[in-house]
Formats: sequence, structure tokens, C-alpha cells
Amino acid sequence: MSIGILIGTFLANHFNGNRINIINTGTNKLNYLLQLIDNSYVDTVDINQVVDEAIPSILSELDPHSAYLNASDAEAANEDLRGTFSGIGIQYRMERDTVMVMSVIHGGPAEKIGILSGDRIITAGKKNLCKLESTEVQKYIKGKKGTHVKLTVVRRGHSKPITFDVERGDIPVYTIDASYMIEPGIGYIRVKSFGEQTYAEMLSALAKLNMQGMKSLILDLRGNRGGYMQIAIQMVNEFLPSDQLILYTEGRKSPREDYHSDGRGSFKELPIVVLVDEMSASSSEIFAGAIQDNDRGTIIGRRTFGKGLVQQSMNFRDGSTVRLTVSRYYTPSGRCIQKPYQKGHGEDYENELLMRYERGEFFSEDSIHQDGPVYKTVHLGRTVYGGGGIRPDIFVPEDTTGLTTYYKQAAYTGLIAQYAFEITDRHRAELQKLDDNTQLEQWMNRKNLIEGFATWASSHGLQRRNLMLRQSQRLFRRAIYGGIIYNTREMEDYLTFLNQEDPTINKALDIIHQGSTVPTKKTPDTLP
Repeated sequence: MSIGILIGTFLANHFNGNRINIINTGTNKLNYLLQLIDNSYVDTVDINQVVDEAIPSILSELDPHSAYLNASDAEAANEDLRGTFSGIGIQYRMERDTVMVMSVIHGGPAEKIGILSGDRIITAGKKNLCKLESTEVQKYIKGKKGTHVKLTVVRRGHSKPITFDVERGDIPVYTIDASYMIEPGIGYIRVKSFGEQTYAEMLSALAKLNMQGMKSLILDLRGNRGGYMQIAIQMVNEFLPSDQLILYTEGRKSPREDYHSDGRGSFKELPIVVLVDEMSASSSEIFAGAIQDNDRGTIIGRRTFGKGLVQQSMNFRDGSTVRLTVSRYYTPSGRCIQKPYQKGHGEDYENELLMRYERGEFFSEDSIHQDGPVYKTVHLGRTVYGGGGIRPDIFVPEDTTGLTTYYKQAAYTGLIAQYAFEITDRHRAELQKLDDNTQLEQWMNRKNLIEGFATWASSHGLQRRNLMLRQSQRLFRRAIYGGIIYNTREMEDYLTFLNQEDPTINKALDIIHQGSTVPTKKTPDTLP
């Protein structure tokens, strides 16, 4: 009885006046706040939902890359990096509120059952897919391996819908979009991200190109937002001689850890050029930084994103994940390329790329503002900068030749993509008989597609502008032809077409032809 009286007095004193006088620590405050809401709030509250909404706000006060992913978002984020996902094996887009099959993955369940590019999926099971958002469609098409989904499909040339019973299976996710000989002796590899299988994919691509007589390599990391750090280390190890520092990591609770090349790479002396842009981040910057700081190859393009923080994933039982920044990584010269940020100002951080664009950095090297500390490369002592991405050895501005307001309206409103798809869908049977890009380009030339687009677009609300149409003819050709190639052939065919007139690719080819892939004390910026 005495103990009970003491406990009651203690609680009364500490909750007097609706004030919780608990030990003044953040964790206790949060725990008691959640208990208080659960026990006393006026309306029924889903505490799990409250927590899911509160955690991102807490993490946003730390840095721009610490993040919380709920179970579904975590699963989706991991699919690209894991190398496989479970589904039916199609790529689709929403066209006029209808699910349109853009391509069917080779060897996947959809191909085996007879689904074709151009099919329109109307229902999945009993669910009508029309007018749903693309993310909603995924919920009904994707699913666990071995489960079935009944699809109702409308196909051009068939008067009645067709029904397919598809058993879901493992679908491979490839992170290397293209690997081909861009010129005799010069290989090209485009890496989309750094996933679990990317290193193995790269070795396979290099072996194929080597068999075709590769003497130099262009490695394209433009648009690559990163992935697993360890994969980037394995990949760059293939190009470095023994005992070269690739990077080191260090944090408040993480002692310094160095990563060196082991000298076992098969391409230690292969001339290499690495392409980057403002969307190249994280593991892309690890790769480019190791090549640049070790004076191993030439970096061409525009300044990279500037992510020098390392996240560790910690999973909860419900499948949700926290990606917490635990250390920074440093390139071989000792620089951290993380761009500046203010805690709690994530929106300003994301808008930094827009600020770069507005001050002209994408178009003029003189507009690059890099106020970070100066470092020297390991062997030649060339000047490099920390604190804001990796500045390329050779700057190539964004190509704006022929850009007009008419073209921008056509592109930004999606009319070019719609027109390319309509042409593809209308002539699909004819297009499938063509063997390669050359035949496809010849077919498109005969169709006078640019003039056709102008007429078609005017009937869809875009006023015809003949002068601007002529000024932007090259851009329209590239976009329309590229869209049709993308809709009918593989990603490698699409990139092969785009690369033909790519200024960054052309600069890389110039450097290789000059034999200047290995930097000298004199910076490559002075080359013609």
C-alpha cells in the first residue's frame, strides 16, 4: 500500500497541470508524445501512419540524403539495384488513359504467352485499368513469382479482345543499356546505374568488345544517379594499376577505411574516356573521381551532381527502410565532392541544379562556380576542386543549336512523343520487318515525318510555325526518329542513333583519335 501511494504521488506531481515532466531527452519525448496521442487524442489515429509521416521530417533535419522509405517504396527502390523483379515482363506507358505495351522483355512470361508490343491491356483480373495512374497499374500487373494474372488485351487487327493467363516470373533488370563498337577500335558502354549485377554486366560487355577489336573505351555515366559504392569500386579496379587509392570513407562513428586497387584488372592500360553530366552522382562520381585523381583517363562533359555522402540501409520488420548517412567518401586526392547544404533545407538543395542552369553553367565553363578547396591529382599534380561535384577535364556545353520556342512547346507538351508512338502503332507490322537502324532511318526518311508532325500537331492545338520548324529541323528529326526507334527496337539501337550527333561523344572520339586519353601536366582543356 505504501509503495502504491508513493507511485501515485510521483505520477501526480509529474503530470500536474497537463505537463509531462519526464526526463528531458528527445527519445522519451517522442515515445510519450505517441502514447499521449494514442491514449488521449480526440479522434481515432493510426499511430503507424503518424510515425511514417514523422520519420521523414526528422531525417530531413540531418542532411539531404538520409531518407525513410515505406515498405512499398523500399521494394521499388531496390528492384533496379537488385538485378531482378517479379512481374510479367513488359514495358508500358499510359496513352490516352489506356495501358499500351511499349515492348516485351525477351524471355519473359508475357513474351512466352504471346503478348505483343502495341497491345492495349484493358483489365487485369477483374480490375479495369483504364484511367488509372501508372503506379496504380503496377499493383495489378506485378506480383509474386508463380502467381497468375488474367489480362484482357485489345490488339490492332482483331475485332474482339484477347484473354491471356500469365504466370508471373523473375524479370532481369539490366543496368548497362548499351555496349557496341562506336567506331572501329573504339568501344562504347552506357551504364545506367550501379546495381548488384552491374560489375558482372560490365565484364561481359568488355569481353564482347575486346573480341571485336576494342583498343579504346568510352564509358558513359551521364544521367547515372549512382547505386552501390562497392560495385563502383570493383568496376574502377578493372582500369587501375596495383595499389592505387580508389577512395576512402570516414565519419564520426566510422573510422577511416581506404580502398585500393589490387592490380588484377584486365584493362589497366586500356585508353579510357568517361562521360559525365549534372545528373551523374554518387557511385558515378566515385568512378570518375578515381579515374581523374589517379590521372588514368579523361573526364568529359559537365560538372557532376556533387554527392559525397555514404548511406547505410537499416530495415524494419514491416519492410520499411531508413537510409542513414554514416560517413563521407573522399577521392584519391583527398577531396570530398559533396556540394554544400543546409540542414533542413532539402528543397534548396534539390533546386541547386536549376540555379546552375539559370546562371548559365550548362552552356559556359566560365559560369561554373566552385569555391571548394583546391587539391592536386596523385601523379601529375593537376588542379581539382572539392565541395561541389567533379569538374570534367574537358567541358562540353549543352547543345542548344536550333532550339526554338516552337520545338520546346512540342517537346514539353508531349506531342512529339505522342506522334512518334502513333506512327509506330499505325505501322508496327511494317516496322517489325526492318532489320536494323539503317533500314529504319531510310523508311522514316521516305515518310516525310517532320512535315507530317507539323500538320498533325496543328490539329492537336500547336500552331504551325514554318520558320521555326525549319530552324529546329535537326532537333525534330532527332526526337521523332529517336522516339520511333525507341518504340520498335532495343535501347542499344536507340542510343546508337542518338550518339551519332552527340557533341560529347564527338569530343570523346576526338580525344581518342589524338591519342590524348591519358592526361598530361598541361590540362586537356587547352586541346583544340
